[in-house]
Amino acid sequence: MERILNLIKTDHKETEKRIFPRFPYSYLMFKGESKHADKVFEVKDISYTGMQISLKDGGHSYVVGEKITGNLHWRELTLETDGEVKWVQGARLGISFKKDLKFQRKVTEFLSFKNIIKSMRPIHKSNFALDLPVNLKYWLRADGQIEIFIWQHNDLVTAKFEIILMRKFVDWEDGKGLRTGKILVSRDVDTPLTSEDELLFEIDEGIDEEKVNLASNVVDLIPIEYLPQDIVDFIRVKLRQ
Repeated sequence: MERILNLIKTDHKETEKRIFPRFPYSYLMFKGESKHADKVFEVKDISYTGMQISLKDGGHSYVVGEKITGNLHWRELTLETDGEVKWVQGARLGISFKKDLKFQRKVTEFLSFKNIIKSMRPIHKSNFALDLPVNLKYWLRADGQIEIFIWQHNDLVTAKFEIILMRKFVDWEDGKGLRTGKILVSRDVDTPLTSEDELLFEIDEGIDEEKVNLASNVVDLIPIEYLPQDIVDFIRVKLRQ
């Protein structure tokens, strides 16, 4: 099971830092129109309001408050983007999309469930030589938007699942039950042997039914060859309890 690095309780919200494995390849990329037009950024995560991008092969000169335009490329799809740099952390940038109704419709269409599910892949079945955490049995990934992690006990009984959906999350753990929340911060954690992501989660005080319904919709659309039916049924039951 993934390492829980820190647990912080405040008067308002509970937060947790966790380490997750990082898949080394993504088909969701961003290329600027003018500045750094020769560089391709990986989209680390994306939502209807913005995205986080990272440059693997060198530095950049973007600064906070700067306008940033370019194109998102995702397999055969392309979306012209317009936004603003909200934060910079080394090779990573946080981008806020332009608040324009016409543009927002294009983003919503680009990030439709149909496109997301079409991009989903079962990483646990891949041929890549990945060093997976202990007891992580299943891992589904849709570039920069959705990841589903499922851990099992040694007797193959499900111990925990984590569903990450565009900066939101829903998880269930044996003995603890269901929780929802959002991702506040993510950063790369690279060592000589592994490439991982550190995520800071903010836990909701109660269960956010909107997040649970979103997770349920995604689970219902998972291709049948990606997960055993009993695992899908188990997740459905826990999400709808």
